[in-house]
Amino acid sequence: MAVPKRRTSHARQGKRRSHLHVTAPQTQFCSNCGEAVLPHHLCSACGHYQKREVVVMEQQEAEGK
Repeated sequence: MAVPKRRTSHARQGKRRSHLHVTAPQTQFCSNCGEAVLPHHLCSACGHYQKREVVVMEQQEAEGK
């Protein structure tokens, strides 16, 4: 089994781990209701995607009956 010749210094360890940070997901806002939405996904609150209604939500069906 390979054994490291020298220990990893704190500086080298920090440089290596500097790329392991967590980034927040990018969000856009729905043009219909203003809810935060992931890019290229339809709005889960109102069912709209790119200013078009793609999915009829159950609340709207219940109100129409």
